[in-house]
Amino acid sequence: MTTLIIGLLIPLLGTMLGAAFVFFMRDEMSPRLQKTLLGFASGVMVAASVWSLLIPAMEMASMDNGQLTMDNEANAWTIIPAAVGFLLGMGFLLLIDELTPHLHIGTDKPEGMRSHLSKTAMLALAVTIHNLPEGMAVGVVFAGADSGATNISLASAIAVSLGIAIQNVPEGAIISMPMRAAGNSRWRSFLIGSLSGAVEPIGAVCVLLLASLLMPALPYLLAFAAGAMFYVVVEELIPEASNGQHSNLSTIGFAVGFVLMMVLDVVMG
Repeated sequence: MTTLIIGLLIPLLGTMLGAAFVFFMRDEMSPRLQKTLLGFASGVMVAASVWSLLIPAMEMASMDNGQLTMDNEANAWTIIPAAVGFLLGMGFLLLIDELTPHLHIGTDKPEGMRSHLSKTAMLALAVTIHNLPEGMAVGVVFAGADSGATNISLASAIAVSLGIAIQNVPEGAIISMPMRAAGNSRWRSFLIGSLSGAVEPIGAVCVLLLASLLMPALPYLLAFAAGAMFYVVVEELIPEASNGQHSNLSTIGFAVGFVLMMVLDVVMG
């Protein structure tokens, strides 16, 4: 139980760590550090999506009463839950992005149906929107590890949680630093930046509470979480990491993050 609680809170701690930059930095986060972290987080999340979500989704769909079926024709259909769930995850975040006012990381142009909110408010909303499905992804992998119906281990679930936490560090700073620059106190800026990550453990707990009811749909949920994470990487992290100077640092960070997460999933899983 203690490990589960820690695992659910790790992503929130990543957001809080990023928001705490207001106590140590006068200006914005160094572009070099930000791009390295964004690239590293992208690599971690892509590897986690493949090894901890998509592959287990296909393996679980291949199970027949807990045993791996050897029917080639039946196995050909195991890709359906992964494909459908992945597209639904991508589509869900795309729809949310279209319906809500927000700013993409590193941009000044508002997107969504309305744009009367302040820049900081839209940034906070964008981060909060993306944090909810990430929290659900953590809940899904822990539910899969607890069920024993997949090859997801507790260590693999913790690795996914850590990967999301790493991605949350620059997001927390991106909210808290502009709040401080706008004249808010350090503590107020830290609190608002931290609260953007509070939806993650909430989403994870909701999934865990409904785990028994959602178990038949677990392959779809695993792939849905992978699609949501891929959307964040493709829509937010990679464009910002590759924009402007020092993009080579984000490329190196991606490679290191991908390999590290792959090794953790394979060795610890």
